[in-house]
Amino acid sequence: MPTKVSVNAGQITINDGATFLVTDSRGWIDETVAQGFFVADTRLLSYYEVSINRDRLLLLASSPLNHHSALYQFTNPEFRTTQGNIPNGRLMISIRRDVGGGMHEDIDITNHHAERVAFQLMLAIRSDFADIFEVKSQQILTRGETETTWHDGKLMTIYHNGTFHRGLITQPECADSQPRYANGRLFFDVVLDPGKTWHTCLNFAAIVDGDIFYPQNTCAVEHNTEAKQVSKDFLAQATKLRSSNAEIAAYYQQALVDMAALRIKVEAKGHEFWMPAAGIPWFVAVFGRDSVIVSMQTMAVYQEFAHGTLLRLAQLQATEVDDWRDAQPGKMPHELRRDELTQLKQLPYTPYYGTIDTTILWITTLAEAYQWSHNESFLNECREPLERALAWIETYGDFDQDGFVEYQTRSSMGLRNQGWKDSGDAIVYPDGKQVEPPIALCEVQGYVYSAWRDAAKLYEVWGDVKQAKQLRQKADDLYQHFNDRFWMEDEGFYCLGLDRQKQQIRSIASNPGHLLWSGIVPKDRADRLVKRLFQPDLWCGWGLRTLSNLNPAYNPISYQLGSVWPHDNSAIAMGLKQYGYHAEANQIAEGIFAAASYFEAGRMPELFGGMERQPGHFPVPYPDANIPQAWAAGSIFLLIRAMLGLEANASARSLTVQPVLPDWLPDVELVNLSVGDAIVTLRFWREGEQTQWKVMHLEGELKVEAKP
Repeated sequence: MPTKVSVNAGQITINDGATFLVTDSRGWIDETVAQGFFVADTRLLSYYEVSINRDRLLLLASSPLNHHSALYQFTNPEFRTTQGNIPNGRLMISIRRDVGGGMHEDIDITNHHAERVAFQLMLAIRSDFADIFEVKSQQILTRGETETTWHDGKLMTIYHNGTFHRGLITQPECADSQPRYANGRLFFDVVLDPGKTWHTCLNFAAIVDGDIFYPQNTCAVEHNTEAKQVSKDFLAQATKLRSSNAEIAAYYQQALVDMAALRIKVEAKGHEFWMPAAGIPWFVAVFGRDSVIVSMQTMAVYQEFAHGTLLRLAQLQATEVDDWRDAQPGKMPHELRRDELTQLKQLPYTPYYGTIDTTILWITTLAEAYQWSHNESFLNECREPLERALAWIETYGDFDQDGFVEYQTRSSMGLRNQGWKDSGDAIVYPDGKQVEPPIALCEVQGYVYSAWRDAAKLYEVWGDVKQAKQLRQKADDLYQHFNDRFWMEDEGFYCLGLDRQKQQIRSIASNPGHLLWSGIVPKDRADRLVKRLFQPDLWCGWGLRTLSNLNPAYNPISYQLGSVWPHDNSAIAMGLKQYGYHAEANQIAEGIFAAASYFEAGRMPELFGGMERQPGHFPVPYPDANIPQAWAAGSIFLLIRAMLGLEANASARSLTVQPVLPDWLPDVELVNLSVGDAIVTLRFWREGEQTQWKVMHLEGELKVEAKP
């Protein structure tokens, strides 16, 4: 059994939709670190601690129970009372929290001492209403006005800064003794006979711009919230996986559970959809690039993610030039927030559009969603946003008209780098020095090539043969132009991108691996590209590093300069499969799944260290990695799809398979796989070195056949 590695050890995070709580393992909130109770991108509860006669409780155990609730178990230290000292370990204190709208807390204290015990239970509570970005960066600036009142057993703290309003109502309920408030603390006088239990509930209600979000008064009883019910529906409808390899089945199931927690509601024309958020805790918001990539990763698992994502991003598609938000007509958003700094126009996330690939990947996701669903009414609903997105590529994406799409922020608060490697230091030359934008990344050109080809297929569905032909010609021209300019013959590899002087950025990085998924790599170059990917400077054994360890800027525990990202690897594996490199696709899957075996519950973090895999070692988590994180969980699904070679054509009522199972995964069964209006169960198994498959159950009309 591998050693279990904890990501963000000592921290417990629970959420219900975009409302979330981050505490230490004891359940306490420290305002000097990135913890708190957050609603609408604002920290409503910044300090919280429960004590007995000012003595801290002793933690016995704590754990999330599910994505929206957690349980903390304590006992008492030795403490003094007016009747004498109480030895440690005589009281059992249980605290359970449920997040849903607001937050509900149950506190139960049982006396296991031989005598009556009398003490004060103290709850220290503070609210700073800090902006989520400042909490995360730990650069909090005090603004606005805060007022706290205690009236009729209700503690209310209100914050105002101009038009920005937030508040928190803390109200004890069902308490076995009357609460009092003074000096920033709630007090309860507790008197307990031997064997008796004392109880109180606390409801924390959030105030957001005049609306009050109350928690459900659950008193530790199992209950449903809207998000929880939608999660149950998702788990019931999603494609299931069975295997004699219990670990792989468990990783898949954990990824489903994580994805169920990462959901944001989308309303469009009287219908409700749910799109994936990026990650918990800091990215429970609309994130364009993350959501479209996750939608593609989960297409064979749950198609409604794509529908919700495509609709929500289309709702937010830019209609005018706004340099402050890096917005241009037709561009899809990067990030939407409701925090104070954004509402007061000190940050541009209303939404912010500084991403180069979301608009392009939106097109590819639309085509893929149609391939799997054959939903023509949905496709027609997305026609105008598609046309605007295509226009953006040529008008604004390629802003210097050199035939390549590049990025450069025009906002004083914009992102320096706007590909998926969007940290400020992510793009470097071979000598480790930073590349100054504008930058034309290699994978972005591949995305454009794929988007134009995919859009051509959609126009053929609409009967517009002329537009389809023009788009294919654009793709063919880009194919030639790209391969002339980006290929490095001496390296047998593509350059990372073109810099502002239109010179090759000759760094060796994982980005060119995405070109295989887009299909822009000529077959006679694919073999050299694949061999270079798996050289030891990029391949660390757990996966492909984001940057070669020969680059002076390499750092295995950096964000994007040598770490391993599961979603990056899953995209490359899918491309390898499409080019017929089955063993190499399986090699990536083995590395990522081997890493998963070390992480608690087999849950994939956002990223982990790029140190070499060695006997007796384990993958090292990146500090502050989001977990669960949507495209990390989604990588599990895409790797399974890559190994099985699943490709749908719902309009033709067909599904092709090209399974090549490795020896460590002898069998897989997919249950409840949807293609159009058909639902199929497929079984795959190894016989010697060959993989066999069979349709076990089919509802509706669907032809399943092997890809030649």
